[in-house]
Amino acid sequence: MMINLNNGQGKSRIEHDFLGEKEIPDQYYFGVQTYRALENFNISGVTLDFFPELIQALAMVKQAAAMANRDLGEISKEKANAIIEACKEIRMGKFNDQFVVDMVQGGAGTSTNMNANEVITNRALEIMGHQKGEYKFLHPNDDVNKSQSTNDVYPTAVKIALYLANRKLVSALNYLIEAFTVKGVQFSNILKMGRTQLQDAVPMTLGQEFDAYATNLSEEIPRLEQNVNLFLEVNMGATAIGTGIAANPQYSALCIKYLAEITQFPIVAAQNFIEATNDTGSFVMYSSAVKRLAVKLSKICNDLRLLSSGPRAGFNEINLPPMQPGSSIMPGKVNPVIPEVVNQIAFLVFGNDLTVTFAAEAGQLELNVMEPIIVYCMFQSIEMLTKGMNTLRDKCIIGITANEKHCKDLVYNSIGIVTSLLPYLGYEVCSRLARKAMETGKGIYDLILEENIMPKQELDNILQPENMTKPNRSMLK
Repeated sequence: MMINLNNGQGKSRIEHDFLGEKEIPDQYYFGVQTYRALENFNISGVTLDFFPELIQALAMVKQAAAMANRDLGEISKEKANAIIEACKEIRMGKFNDQFVVDMVQGGAGTSTNMNANEVITNRALEIMGHQKGEYKFLHPNDDVNKSQSTNDVYPTAVKIALYLANRKLVSALNYLIEAFTVKGVQFSNILKMGRTQLQDAVPMTLGQEFDAYATNLSEEIPRLEQNVNLFLEVNMGATAIGTGIAANPQYSALCIKYLAEITQFPIVAAQNFIEATNDTGSFVMYSSAVKRLAVKLSKICNDLRLLSSGPRAGFNEINLPPMQPGSSIMPGKVNPVIPEVVNQIAFLVFGNDLTVTFAAEAGQLELNVMEPIIVYCMFQSIEMLTKGMNTLRDKCIIGITANEKHCKDLVYNSIGIVTSLLPYLGYEVCSRLARKAMETGKGIYDLILEENIMPKQELDNILQPENMTKPNRSMLK
């Protein structure tokens, strides 16, 4: 959303805070403190509305707080009901375009919290039959932020939002795993040469290679789920530093109870609110799991680029779907653009994880004021990885084809098949054959027949794909 703070057109209202007054165009639901954040934090160009889960989570937290304050008599039922209704509308995405603060901000998230408070207040005022800015009837701080501080609202909302975002990430990962699994079945009978250190090793099937990718990625789902569960422990009721100042003694338990009901997540109170308010360890742990997934994705994409290299002067074992011309000067060149873009996403995730680490370490005393950059980095990593995995699946993995004959020729021309003969010929004979093959350029298969070391039928039987690609000593005498 493009925000014109000084459009000079249409109706406006005057709002004030303790720094002075500001004229707010009446079309906006946010108020003076959000306005100041817009003036101060034109940093990343990425605003809260880029991540709807965060807006939804903020509304959930504010709704739970209003319900708890209503039950405890801290605010009137009329005010609470209006706040609750406004929060429900925001959760449905009706006012996403009013969440305009830059994700990267000073103030430990205060601008984000006040953006939520002001939008909720002004929509609730309309529900109550008043005009935006008539804060004598409902106030952003006194009512919508009642019993709260940015220091419990912001991290709690972020944790809920990340829990929601993780579902999309895992869903995309599952679909990608499924695509690799399908290719594993499709390529199960295609013999190829396995490689270690980029040198010929021993035969395998292309299906085994793709099955390994599927298994590799499957291991990340429990890691993500384990670490995201750390976000279910929140500090609502901690207020400023964890002592609960300015909140009813019963508020915290009641607010968290309502929050669990609204989210349908098993949310619980942190054991020590002072510790929970200054600690960012859960973000570090989850970020590390996201990074680990990115590392594996990048490695797999490196493999795909190698296996498809060529087509005439490379490995050329598989064909990636041609997505676009690969050069402005070289006709006929097609690049592996989809694995390349996933590699670059992974590099960004690596950097974001390092930023999260530095920001978590930079906390001082009772609060970590660097949480906004942690939040920005984590949401960016999740969003880009989710899109990257969907792109990799839809525009690359599903359409991969194999060059079956070329793969088989590489195996039979490789010195590496001599390893399959070790149980039958012994190391010394195999070593001699390997050396002679390198010296003469002949294949192991041809040398064995040429020297009458083994009958052709027996050799062919040993070199059957099923005998070279899994443990098999059944033919030993």
